[in-house]
Amino acid sequence: MSSPPHTPRSSPVPDVLVVGGGIVGLVTAWRAAQRGLLTALVDPEPGGGAAQVAAGMLAAVTELHYGEETLLALNLASARRYPGFAAELTELTGHDLGYRRCGTLAVALDADDRAHLRELHALQQRSGLESEWLSGRECRRLEPMLAPGVRGGLRVDGDHQIDPRRLARALVAACGHAGVVFHRVWAERLAVGRGDRATGVVTADGTVLEAGQVVLAGGSLSGRLAGVPEAVLPPVRPVKGQVLRLTMPPTPGPLLNRTVRAVVRGNHVYLVPRESGELVVGATSEELGWDTTVTAGGVYELLRDAHELVPGITELPLTETRAGLRPGSPDNAPLLGPTTLDGLLLATGHYRNGVLLTPVTGDVMADVLTGGELPRQARPFSPRRFGAAAALSEQPA
Repeated sequence: MSSPPHTPRSSPVPDVLVVGGGIVGLVTAWRAAQRGLLTALVDPEPGGGAAQVAAGMLAAVTELHYGEETLLALNLASARRYPGFAAELTELTGHDLGYRRCGTLAVALDADDRAHLRELHALQQRSGLESEWLSGRECRRLEPMLAPGVRGGLRVDGDHQIDPRRLARALVAACGHAGVVFHRVWAERLAVGRGDRATGVVTADGTVLEAGQVVLAGGSLSGRLAGVPEAVLPPVRPVKGQVLRLTMPPTPGPLLNRTVRAVVRGNHVYLVPRESGELVVGATSEELGWDTTVTAGGVYELLRDAHELVPGITELPLTETRAGLRPGSPDNAPLLGPTTLDGLLLATGHYRNGVLLTPVTGDVMADVLTGGELPRQARPFSPRRFGAAAALSEQPA
């Protein structure tokens, strides 16, 4: 028989308990602690999660998709926060985050892709965004290693990048500076007390961790925490992405100066060069449940498509192949703020924008944890926009 749950009595009950130690959970815990809330976080490996696989493109403009204009406003708000956010983290922790204002070049390799980019450019202009249309020759002037067949592209200087792994390490350190208490164990079940209020979690070792408010920030695992009533279970599903890392030679010059992205044979591909010499190539998008296997087909397709853009890439050393799970939601937008269960809040479902939305998520969650209400810019992303039926239909089999 398993031991009965027990509650540690050596420390006061925290105001906030964050379930999940990815970058979203970490930034929520850090900002909450900065506001004076006694904060704890439960995760066996803080700093892990999807950030270990993400490329770190801060691409509010080139990530714009039809039907996501409401999300654009939140993405832009977060992008504007990034310079100050990165500087604050670096000053506090001493960590170099790999933050670069390098811009993005989205290119087309054939007439169909060129037409699609033209439509995207028109959407960007209607949305008040800054992007510049370039001919193929102008694209190659900016990035000489591009393939000769590039037919045109969009230059977006406002898109930046950051190294998500460094960001995660810095956020762990920042939480430590702010006094966040780490419980390095799995949370297995939400504890719900009398009056239908979330009161904490029960961990894998049977410990009861109590808190005034619980924030579920478990990424793609957010919908799997036992004890969460079906009516508030977040409709989050795992979306697999495979990513490659290569090493660029230090001389005679960088293979690429900025992020390059395109659609090749219907597949989205991006190349993100870092100042360290690393080149990140990604990413597949696969609805395969909880599978995180790196496949020969996935690696081949990424290298093939990247080679179409930059032929010289196949000469580079391949240093890492990895697959991770993005937390997708029904409308590809995050779930932020209180649920209909008193005491339970969500910070999950960020899908492909988790790194970009990190600064604004921290601010939004700190506001609602201290003031009780979502800021106006975050109200369209309340978890209450989804009902129980949506939650159940989105859960993987």
